[in-house]
Amino acid sequence: MTMEKTLSEEIARLMSLGLHRRCAEGALNSVAALTLEINRLKKERNAVICAHVYQTPDIILGVGDFVGDSYKLADDCRKTDADEIIFCGVHFMAETAKILNPSKKVYVPSERAGCSLSESITGEDVRGLKAQHPGVPVVTYINTSAEVKAESDCIVTSANAEKILKKIYAEHEKVIFIPDQFMGRNLAKALGRTPGKDIVLWNGTCIVHERFSPELIRMYRGKYPGLAVLAHAECPEELIAAVDFMGGTGDMMRYVESTNASAYLLVTECGFGELAKLRFPEKNFIAMCRLCPYMKSITLNSVLSLLKDPSPKEVAVPADIAARAKKAIDRMFELAQ
Repeated sequence: MTMEKTLSEEIARLMSLGLHRRCAEGALNSVAALTLEINRLKKERNAVICAHVYQTPDIILGVGDFVGDSYKLADDCRKTDADEIIFCGVHFMAETAKILNPSKKVYVPSERAGCSLSESITGEDVRGLKAQHPGVPVVTYINTSAEVKAESDCIVTSANAEKILKKIYAEHEKVIFIPDQFMGRNLAKALGRTPGKDIVLWNGTCIVHERFSPELIRMYRGKYPGLAVLAHAECPEELIAAVDFMGGTGDMMRYVESTNASAYLLVTECGFGELAKLRFPEKNFIAMCRLCPYMKSITLNSVLSLLKDPSPKEVAVPADIAARAKKAIDRMFELAQ
């Protein structure tokens, strides 16, 4: 009877958060049974769950303690007093959490939670760029491995890249920006810089954001007058030229919150749109998104499996790499103020 009452209470909690609107009929009971057990086990282990906004609503609402974009989650990790951090995101994010919390155990629930952008560049590649451009500071997007961060001078996120680059350009004529070529070109345009001249770019891309179509945006604008189109900064510049707002996921969510468009088109990973619909059920959202197979490799079942047997999924970063990478990450927090 006690367990039934507890499960009923968990179902009521999830419904109060709107999760029943995003679950298939009859699925909420199964979701609640999983979230109930996960939340019990993480309390026993003094663990926190970081959930990136690209995760599914059952993870974000059901078990997430910290929810946000890469910058917010990195900042949240710095402040937690938990013994363990379970990162429902991709591997480079868990590495960042480990770098910022060397004494804590950090886990990622899926071995398949990689990133096409992170995998596009290695530490050796960065050393090669620095040899070609001696003395030029390396500004690195957070979507990179610990090894790449260790070769960098400053880390940035999509939310703070423009602000930080302005400060670095105040002291340097030229910058190496890696690895996202589209974000680099979008930033170059915003800052009045020329790729290949005063901003050196790499050829990395995100599989989610690299192929959205400007023609589809024009079609949607014709169909939905007053439509507000928001796109992530990882999208190609011809796509960005067709939208109303470019930024990171945190910036996009704040834009939705502070405006009252007739409809919103969110050009990014589908999980972000799912979260926006739950947070703003009174607003009209038009679907134009792509799933990230890496993010979606994490499920409630994989989180529960980790809590029962975490050791195979612990994230490790060599101490020398972590120390150098932390300097670049700390520089981000300093310049982002």
